[in-house]
Amino acid sequence: MLDDIKKTLWATADKLRANMDAAEYKHLVLGLIFVKYISDTFAARRAELVTRLTDPADDYFYHDAQPGDIEVELEDRDYYKEVNAFWVPEPARWEALRSAAKQPDIGKRIDEALTLIELENPKLKGILDKRYARAQLPDGKLGELVDLVSTIGFGDNPSTARDILGQVYEYFLGMFASAEGKRGGQFYTPASIVKTLVAVLSPHAGKVYDPCCGSGGMFVQSEKFIAAHGGRTGDVAIFGQEANPTTWRLAAMNLAIRGIDFNLGRQPDDSFTRNQHPDLRADFILANPPFNISDWWHGSLTGDPRWVYGDPPQGNANYAWLQHMLHHLKPTGRAGIVLANGSMSSSQNSEGDIRAAMVEADVVEVMVALPGQLFFNTQIPACLWFLVKQKTQRKGEVLFIDARKQATMISRVQSELTDAVIERIAATVAAWRGEPDAVADVGLRCANPTYNDNTGPVVGRVSSPERNPTSPPTSPYTDIPGFCRSVPLTEIAQHGHVLSPGRYVGAEEVEDNDDDFATKMQQLTEKLGEQMAKGAELDQLIRAKLAGLGYAF
Repeated sequence: MLDDIKKTLWATADKLRANMDAAEYKHLVLGLIFVKYISDTFAARRAELVTRLTDPADDYFYHDAQPGDIEVELEDRDYYKEVNAFWVPEPARWEALRSAAKQPDIGKRIDEALTLIELENPKLKGILDKRYARAQLPDGKLGELVDLVSTIGFGDNPSTARDILGQVYEYFLGMFASAEGKRGGQFYTPASIVKTLVAVLSPHAGKVYDPCCGSGGMFVQSEKFIAAHGGRTGDVAIFGQEANPTTWRLAAMNLAIRGIDFNLGRQPDDSFTRNQHPDLRADFILANPPFNISDWWHGSLTGDPRWVYGDPPQGNANYAWLQHMLHHLKPTGRAGIVLANGSMSSSQNSEGDIRAAMVEADVVEVMVALPGQLFFNTQIPACLWFLVKQKTQRKGEVLFIDARKQATMISRVQSELTDAVIERIAATVAAWRGEPDAVADVGLRCANPTYNDNTGPVVGRVSSPERNPTSPPTSPYTDIPGFCRSVPLTEIAQHGHVLSPGRYVGAEEVEDNDDDFATKMQQLTEKLGEQMAKGAELDQLIRAKLAGLGYAF
């Protein structure tokens, strides 16, 4: 049902934008969804207060209330702050905006409402994008958009409302990213990639950091992960940074609507030259930095303490990102980073030397090669780097996983990793680390090493909540030709410290079945004979046609 609502909302919203660019339009739509949500949750809290203030059996009961006293009491901001509801001034409440939707100055009214909301809620200062009065929409379209957003019902239950909003918001982010194409990747990482990072890292508590956080999808998935597995979302502290001002606002709104506390720095800024969290040491880092950016360097970065393994080349930031994230990890921390495939093998401009130093320092834990066509913004093949500051298991080894053949096409040009594939990758890493009941910890369903859902052999455990959490895994890690292999550093050095999984995992095993081979060979021979016969027929037909036109052979 909710999926149908999301699709209907998107189709209508997309139709309303007429010729307006999706990059501009998304801020109008997402901003209105945000205002509708906080207004709905405010109204739900207000209705709850009316009931409780007038109920003699309730602790909130207002004794000896005179006419009008309840209305005055309902304007006490403390009632809303105690349940983490945003305070919404009367002119900014959704009903006031909806009633004025057909007025020619609706854009100005929305901007003024956003200003009032920011003034009343300091955590939103500078976050709400006030661009409605100057929006280049045809007459009446903004009012129609307000009417459309009015149809989104978040309900009276705050937790349910937040979940509905989160799903609608995330769906719209993804659809706008798809509509924008290459530019969409600047603010949105496809959900299946984020889920893979989160499933492997298992961020259950502590500080989570993303130095190029886009719209905040890494944080949202981390919080979902924790909540889904019995943890408290408050156990995680969110730190992020984003250079693009409009994307920085998207991230802040994306987190605020979910009630997630966050620190995205005082302002949008560059993580290399204006690091907003210089003293941060994180438990987990999840990031999808822009691939191969060439204009990142500044003279002030010469000799920076972050460049422990070598000065990154000024024409490519890939190894600057890797070292920046290692710098910000706690000794026990782990990082998962999405980068272009070239980062695994490039030897240009000191990149090979830096990679060799990182491998020999044993900070590279897992490398995953990803399928193509996962991203909205690039067809460049990508990979996942998993780094640690100090290994506690599998010292002197790197786990290589080749997931290039694991994609499922969801459109003509777009693919994704299914949950089953993500489970397989996460379970493989967990088994390799020797983590007890790690599959239960990440909430993933895994079978014993057999074929599962056409995704190939799964390394994992059938976990049980009754098992002692300190007991060893029930199925140990094993290499699987064509999919995963644990490789010692000495062998990696022999390959010039290249980290491409395909170089190490080998070819997938194929059953040696002579009868099966004979059957397939016969089928192929028969098919070839049919195609050759058809080819001969076509050749005769072409010759006859050409002869009719006077051509001789």
